[in-house]
Amino acid sequence: MENKKELKAEERKSNLTLENRKRVVLTGVVEVLNFDEEKILLNTCLGMLTVKGEGLKMNKLDVQNGDVVIVGKVSAMIYSGEVKKEKESILKKIFK
Repeated sequence: MENKKELKAEERKSNLTLENRKRVVLTGVVEVLNFDEEKILLNTCLGMLTVKGEGLKMNKLDVQNGDVVIVGKVSAMIYSGEVKKEKESILKKIFK
């Protein structure tokens, strides 16, 4: 039997690379919530990310690994929301 260890928010990594405002390479994507040619809404391990622009297309979408590549004319990238930290159990707080 194989035990899979879930990564805590602090251990998950997310990288965002913008190349010449024409190509965005993202890691740490949890899910794609909405997309069209002017706006793409992504849920990442660091919060919600909105990518705005013109002619936006997803060239690569690998949600299992959390990788997304977006091409088009990028005008804005906005993070919203907070990274949720895992709550500590009462026993962990008592025995610190």
